[in-house]
Amino acid sequence: MNKIALLGAGLLLLLGSASVVVAEEHAAAALEHANQAVMHGEAGHASMLVDHATEALKHAHAASDIAKGEAKTHIDASIKSLEVAIEHGKKGAGHEPIATKAAEEAVDHLKAANK
Repeated sequence: MNKIALLGAGLLLLLGSASVVVAEEHAAAALEHANQAVMHGEAGHASMLVDHATEALKHAHAASDIAKGEAKTHIDASIKSLEVAIEHGKKGAGHEPIATKAAEEAVDHLKAANK
């Protein structure tokens, strides 16, 4: 019976570690795309900002589903910022500064989540 309990505990530890790695991979991908969104926003390319922010949002949602604690709090905040970036990016001309600022906020949160 002790062997079964030990095996079960080891399996749970292994699965828990795997989910952390997956969350980190998604958070890193979200950060990469959010950085691209900022870069395109600064260049005035609203449609490219939206494309990258949308991709970052997908990864941020995947990371949020797995993350825990402070990392999850930051990832969830980045999701809200990415949604604002997408909303304003879709409005086009004149909204790039607001969209870019929101994408920058997402980057800050994703960096904090990846620490």
